[in-house]
Amino acid sequence: MGGFVNRSAARPKPINGLHDVELAQLSMTGDRAAFGELVRRHGAAVRALLRRMGADPALADDLAQDAFLAAFEAIADFRGEGAFAGWVKRIAARLYIKRWRKRAQLDPAPDGPDQADPAADGALSDARIDLDEALKSLSDAERLCVTLCYGAGLSHSEAAEATNAPVGTVKSHVKRGLDKLRRRLGAPLANPAAGETGRHDHG
Repeated sequence: MGGFVNRSAARPKPINGLHDVELAQLSMTGDRAAFGELVRRHGAAVRALLRRMGADPALADDLAQDAFLAAFEAIADFRGEGAFAGWVKRIAARLYIKRWRKRAQLDPAPDGPDQADPAADGALSDARIDLDEALKSLSDAERLCVTLCYGAGLSHSEAAEATNAPVGTVKSHVKRGLDKLRRRLGAPLANPAAGETGRHDHG
């Protein structure tokens, strides 16, 4: 018993009252209960992001689990400089990208005017449409780029690196995707995918 550490006894307050940064610090010591609380808090948001990127529910569950396992193994890399949720979402997004790149490439945005979007019809303009349903109206590439930049918080350059596509192509898909979402939702759309601001750049 000499080497056993009762980590729960050392916690300053109940585990569900700790900040994410405190939970991450405990996780660095191997406290699985602390990390389990992070999973409980943010698991649904990570799965939702993956579904918005295009994963079916089963794949979203699998990738979310893989993302949290990867996060636990790399928890020392989390410095608390940003939100834990954003950090693990970026891990999940990159895992999805690895699978996505095996079966698809990010085609350049077509030149010329956009084709008519049936979602922009007047019959739908006043309807309240759920964002997840609206995202399904985008092309795979548009949905992927929008959720990478606005859901996972990647910059245009980071999204381009992740998808192995030119930055200009990513920017085009983001712009076209946001335009379609605005038309479909009929309202300004600042943070379309997960309530987090995408980090734009000029790279």
